Amino acid sequence: MKTEYPRTHLKRALSPLAGLALLALAGCDRSSGGAALAPPAVPVQVAVAVQRDVPRRIESIGTVQAVRTVAVKSQVDGIIAEIRFKEGDDVKSGDLLVALDRRPFANTLLSARADLANARALATQAQADLDRYQRLDRQAAISKEEYVQYFTKAETAKAQMQAKEAAVANAELQLGYTEIRAPIAGRTGQRMLHEGALVKANDNGFTLVTVNQLAPVAVTYAVPEGALEEIRTALAAGRVRVTATDRSTGNTRDQGRLEFIDNTVDPTTGMITLKAIFPNADQALWPGRFVYVVTQTGVDAGALVVPSTAVQTSQNGSTVYVVLPDRTVELRTVKVVRTVGDNTLLAAGIRPGETVVTDGQLRLLPGMKAEPRPLASEASPVSVDKKS
Repeated sequence: MKTEYPRTHLKRALSPLAGLALLALAGCDRSSGGAALAPPAVPVQVAVAVQRDVPRRIESIGTVQAVRTVAVKSQVDGIIAEIRFKEGDDVKSGDLLVALDRRPFANTLLSARADLANARALATQAQADLDRYQRLDRQAAISKEEYVQYFTKAETAKAQMQAKEAAVANAELQLGYTEIRAPIAGRTGQRMLHEGALVKANDNGFTLVTVNQLAPVAVTYAVPEGALEEIRTALAAGRVRVTATDRSTGNTRDQGRLEFIDNTVDPTTGMITLKAIFPNADQALWPGRFVYVVTQTGVDAGALVVPSTAVQTSQNGSTVYVVLPDRTVELRTVKVVRTVGDNTLLAAGIRPGETVVTDGQLRLLPGMKAEPRPLASEASPVSVDKKS
């Protein structure tokens, strides 16, 4: 009995045979010299390795402080008669700020001077008596006891005169304290008392005004303890320069001079406190404000710089994909010096002007073709201080 198969079954049976036939034909084509299709190039982002001078910088957050701050108080009890400054005035050292009522102190001075005149008269009389009885004593005309009495009287009168002289000097000093003057040059703060108010000598509860020195001004900041030796070495060589940037205005002051390194590291934070002095002639840096502080300890001259995204970490160390002139990629091991912002400094493995892959490394293997797409900005420029 003859069996009939449906046409659909026949087609399914022939399909594998047709595929094998096509593969055989393809093999024939290859053997006859036909070229295989190459894999497509991998799109990547690239940048060019450049050589430039890169400053060695330590970044911190600091606080502006007045170099000198004085809380002005009265040294005598008295009534405020006159105030000679306005809040926020710039004053010089010795400028009159507050005048107290002088009359009680002037009267005390007059009384002290009168007592001094009386003591001087008594001392003069006692000395004259001593001179007269001294001659009589040499002539043995009086007893020794009587001579000693006049000698003691003269010495006592002299001591009393000296005490009155001291009282006059003190009264003059107290009278001088009625004129309260600026102890330093700076800017006055808020006025706490007004005319007619009673002030007490060295009263801890009240301050007439606070004067802050604004030029020069100090900036205090902290750096990690790991940077201490680098800073000390650069300071000894005269290479340390400090800049401060106001966070709100963006104004930068670059004339900072490192003045102070604390004598201990904070064990809780691992930081050490530094202080830099700025001329601040325009008073742009204001006490109490926070600023960005950069401590520059030197410059790496002619450093090779690539974007940090180009450097990958592997079991063999740091690696970089380099795009060769024929657009194939080569994986190289590099030596990283340090990272500055978005850039990395290399010591070996790359030459200036070579193209490195910054994005797309995960799809690459050595020898593959790459389709470079440059970044909008290649290795970002690093500002260099020409004065260093």
